Amino acid sequence: MDWDVLMFLHMIGMLALGFYLVLPFILGRMEKLSPAAKEGALSAITGFNRFAQYGLVVQLLTGGYLMTKADVSVPWMIIVTLLLLAMFALGGIMSKPLRLAASGMKQGRNVSIETGKIRTLSALLAVCLLVILFFMAFDGII
Repeated sequence: MDWDVLMFLHMIGMLALGFYLVLPFILGRMEKLSPAAKEGALSAITGFNRFAQYGLVVQLLTGGYLMTKADVSVPWMIIVTLLLLAMFALGGIMSKPLRLAASGMKQGRNVSIETGKIRTLSALLAVCLLVILFFMAFDGII
């Protein structure tokens, strides 16, 4: 496969991960919504989280291949791979509180514990993504 095609697919995968950068801001504004709007927002966030997880798979496949062809250090490869795996884990972990919060909203119960977990996990995802972006921009730093 051509290098340019893989780089294009890698950039498409990165666009899918952009959701994780805006998610903490979306969650911050959700407190002002009505209960029905919160339920809809949680449903949308669940769908976007799943979409971003597919973007992570694209990143893993294309980035793994691109790393083998690039002139980068082994520590750089390890750090970026661990950060990507952390994002897989955090995104997967976030799916349970999202599901519990959505079902709790339907039942009319307080979902502040679940939304707090979602907020924390989304902040961690955004930080991981920013750190990966830093290492991508400055690949010669390590």
